Amino acid sequence: MLHTIMNIEAAGTLFVVAAPSGAGKSTLVNALLERESAISLSVSHTTRPPRPGEMYGRHYYFVEREEFEREVAEGVFLEHAEVHGNLYGTSRTTVQGLLAQGRDVLLEIDWQGAEQIRRSKPDCVSVFILPPSRAELERRLRGRGSDAPEVIERRLRNSRGEIAHAHEFDYVLVNDVFDDALADLQAIVRAVRLRSALQWQRHEALIAELLAPGS
Repeated sequence: MLHTIMNIEAAGTLFVVAAPSGAGKSTLVNALLERESAISLSVSHTTRPPRPGEMYGRHYYFVEREEFEREVAEGVFLEHAEVHGNLYGTSRTTVQGLLAQGRDVLLEIDWQGAEQIRRSKPDCVSVFILPPSRAELERRLRGRGSDAPEVIERRLRNSRGEIAHAHEFDYVLVNDVFDDALADLQAIVRAVRLRSALQWQRHEALIAELLAPGS
């Protein structure tokens, strides 16, 4: 007997990636997105001024503080936090819409935002990225050439408090050799997609056929 096999579209998975400034989070995330086309990056809102080469709507939605605070009051954000003196937030509507379509969504946020996400969406998958050393973290921050010396010093000071929350995340990886760190990040994504609960939803018809008496 022939059976029609249909894959059931399950809701997407929400991935949360955090790191101290200079750990290479954005570079890793961008490389992951090139390899994993089924993941959508949620573009955050921020009051931070754009860096050279950054584009509105692609890297961030750059807004004034007054507008950001109004959106907070209106419940626009799934999470929001103040980081290094600037405000950052994730659109609730955008994320929920993509997840409902069955797409995986990645949030590139800080530990405060990750904490809020875990409370509202406990099934999210969180990853914290560590630098290989304190000296390398400082080298990377100074090598970017996009921040004033006082900003770099503040980011270095704040990194200790950020790293202290790494143990709260589901996964922790060290960005020492970039290709190795990228492979680790991609392995996490692929392992999550193979979890039994997700596979059961996506292949319900196939599993039912395999279990049917006399099939």
